[in-house]
Amino acid sequence: MIDINEILKILPHRYPFLLVDKVVEMEKNTSIKCIKNVTINEPFFQGHFPGHPVMPGVLILEALAQAAGILSFKSADVEGKLVYFMGIDKAKFRRPVLPGDTLELLLTVTKQRGPIWGFKGEAIVDGKRVASAELMATIVDGEE
Repeated sequence: MIDINEILKILPHRYPFLLVDKVVEMEKNTSIKCIKNVTINEPFFQGHFPGHPVMPGVLILEALAQAAGILSFKSADVEGKLVYFMGIDKAKFRRPVLPGDTLELLLTVTKQRGPIWGFKGEAIVDGKRVASAELMATIVDGEE
């Protein structure tokens, strides 16, 4: 398990844009399972949507991308580098994510060549898929 303190050392994101709370499972070069606890205190709920708070789909995809970043960073075992999100394909949304939900972020490596990584991702709430996508990332020098 990787806690929030280690996640903060891996990802450059900070509140309110850090969307991964912990890693509960990880097999280097293969897969990762992360958790995002969705609370009514999230700043995006003020405007999305008043009276009917729903987590924006783009932020669910960003949470998947951050989980992919953690997996690629830990798999490549690099220090002083950053992981950049490169692309997304086949994004689908199936049901809304609401305050109080525990969002499970599941990613599997589909390819890895040099610094380029490909992933298949799913976001799950209560055992039901809420979103899925294929993602790409690259590892770059920290000063780029």
